[in-house]
Amino acid sequence: MRDVQLVHYTPNDIGDFQTGAVTHHGLTPFGADVIRACHRLGLLVDVAHGTEAMVKQALKVASKPMLLSHTALQDSKAMGATRLTGRQISRDHARALAEAGGSIGIWHFFPSLAAYVDGLREMVDVVGVDHVSIGTDQRTAPGSLPDYAVFTTLVGAMLRAGFRPDEAGKVIGGNYVRIFAASAG
Repeated sequence: MRDVQLVHYTPNDIGDFQTGAVTHHGLTPFGADVIRACHRLGLLVDVAHGTEAMVKQALKVASKPMLLSHTALQDSKAMGATRLTGRQISRDHARALAEAGGSIGIWHFFPSLAAYVDGLREMVDVVGVDHVSIGTDQRTAPGSLPDYAVFTTLVGAMLRAGFRPDEAGKVIGGNYVRIFAASAG
């Protein structure tokens, strides 16, 4: 095990999740202990599904960069209308994670591959290319990336949309490698 996601769709003692009732007002003291233990053990902490308050409190405890593995920018024009607005993150939420050295994975729930590339660019424009990654949860529902086998097609689309080769490399995997290495460190 190398990656621990702190919260999901079920209330727990670690902190609040985006689509549930706020009960802890962010991260709990136990959640802070979990983050410290993960860092001590060399595990990457994933704050996907956490409320903005939980994530910002987690960042104050963290001693290593963290991952938000699957989301999109709030009010994403590239994504368009979606039932997933409760899982999108604000610009401030994204910037806080980036300022702490983390990376934000952009999920695949876009209407086309070109729109997905636009969604990557939206987040890059907010936090910079060093803090954006390909999102997880690929096989959960139809989307623009049905599986990771289409990465070559995605890279081509990114290059045609104006990403430089080094930027595409960071988004495709380089940023994950950087934070995994920092966590395992």
